[in-house]
Amino acid sequence: MTISRKRQICLDETPYYHCVSRCVRRAFLCGMDQLTGRSYEHRRDWVVEKLKQLTDVFSISLCAYAVMHNHTHTVVKVDREQAMAWSRDEVIKRWTTLYKPSSIVDRYLSEFNLSKAELQVVEKDTEKWRHRLYNISWFMRNLNESIARKANEEDGCSGRFWEGRYKSQALLDDPALLTCMSYVDLNPIRAGIAETPEASDFTSIQARIKHYQKTLEQTESKAEDQVTAPKRLLPFTGGEHKDKVQGLRFSLADYLELTDWIGRAIREDKSGAIPATLAPILERLNIESEAWLDSVQNYDKNHYTVVGTREASRKFSQASGRKWFCLSRFSLQLYKPITA
Repeated sequence: MTISRKRQICLDETPYYHCVSRCVRRAFLCGMDQLTGRSYEHRRDWVVEKLKQLTDVFSISLCAYAVMHNHTHTVVKVDREQAMAWSRDEVIKRWTTLYKPSSIVDRYLSEFNLSKAELQVVEKDTEKWRHRLYNISWFMRNLNESIARKANEEDGCSGRFWEGRYKSQALLDDPALLTCMSYVDLNPIRAGIAETPEASDFTSIQARIKHYQKTLEQTESKAEDQVTAPKRLLPFTGGEHKDKVQGLRFSLADYLELTDWIGRAIREDKSGAIPATLAPILERLNIESEAWLDSVQNYDKNHYTVVGTREASRKFSQASGRKWFCLSRFSLQLYKPITA
């Protein structure tokens, strides 16, 4: 049975969500159509550029993304507090970059003298738009509708391009976020279309690595000190900057090392023991290292609507108005309970 979106998203419990959209009938979004020999690779650029535009407008940040041949993955962080702090003019400016304003709002922008009733209409519209600007469904709607229109126009057809609505998954804590981001960034390696993270085109990890290498060349700084990220990607804030910058609460160096190791394990089809240098990273996040590789490799099979500890899942279900959410046995094996 389909779960209503408002029961899948609860910002009071977590701002982090994993969203997946698939093409209808698993048709080609991008890549090379082996039947016709036609390349759709340029469409992957459409998705990345649209994501960049939307993160400039919405109060939603990108943690990770991967644009595959017939589906897309995005991991996002919603910043409700930022949206609520925006002024009326800021909200209107952002919203009208995507949609044409009403005649009354247009007059307001043109600095006409409005009546009290007209100003109330402007205020009502502004508050409606403010809430939409931190709404994941509106974010995904703008992304998917834009790509569908362009693809249908290019194909000379009409009708649905995406398989129904997007799927969302709540990431309830840092271990869940790290596991999901690794899975998303390593999708091209799992699919056999890339050998390494840096060769994984149209992924956030490739963008982070390129930016990281460029930053090192310019500053000669250590990896742990890098808090910058490609524009529109949420930065890692591990190391000495963790209390100064809003971002992902582990270091870029640790993340790159972990994903590089997992990528090699996936490519070589080996499990093996986690290297001694990586074990402390997972220990700090209360992740069972022995279960982590399998969890990332088989993430889509191992995790359901919510990802996190049993206690975090219980709190999320209560806050979202559900009696319970099903946790896979992998979640129970992977995430240790946090002890005082």
